Amino acid sequence: MKSFYQELNSGLVFLPELGIGRYPVPKNRPYDESYFANYQKLANTEMGHELTQARIHLVKRHYKGPVLDVGIGAGQFVDSRPDTLGFDVNPVGVAWLNERGCYADLYAKKWPVLTMWDVLEHIDEPDLAVQQATKFVFVSIPIFADAGDIVRSHHFRKTEHIWYFTDDGIKRWFAEQGFECVEQNTLECHLGRKGVASYAFRRI
Repeated sequence: MKSFYQELNSGLVFLPELGIGRYPVPKNRPYDESYFANYQKLANTEMGHELTQARIHLVKRHYKGPVLDVGIGAGQFVDSRPDTLGFDVNPVGVAWLNERGCYADLYAKKWPVLTMWDVLEHIDEPDLAVQQATKFVFVSIPIFADAGDIVRSHHFRKTEHIWYFTDDGIKRWFAEQGFECVEQNTLECHLGRKGVASYAFRRI
């Protein structure tokens, strides 16, 4: 029984009726120079370039104008799309953005559009983040069928991923934040990723 209560306090909690899971990731996150360098390697591959273009086209189908990219990875989206600023919590990413004059504070003001490519699941308070968007939030994120699917997945990252969603769960969650889903696709899976969906959420 002791191990049950330990797991309840420190393990994955999944609410099937909401389609949302949460894992208590420690405050000390692995966002450093090696983390940034790894994403640089991933971005500079054929798949990395194709993913960036797919994300650019997803935004373009719904919106043309300035965008704030939240959680820049290695900065490939900011580099590849005009009128794009970036926000990050990795000091290396922040320095990269400042060197290019592209850093912006997500929480300093409202933004018409936010992009979150593999980012929403990392944010402690994602509701506060998406509140900053007045028109759209574009998201790519791992999607799961149930709790068993989560713990078997390579996307179950105990040092990074706080939030886990089903397809219905993330749509319901965004609806509660005041958004409607105007596009959902699995193009990133067709490009070689596993279990990832992309969404365009429009402010209602």
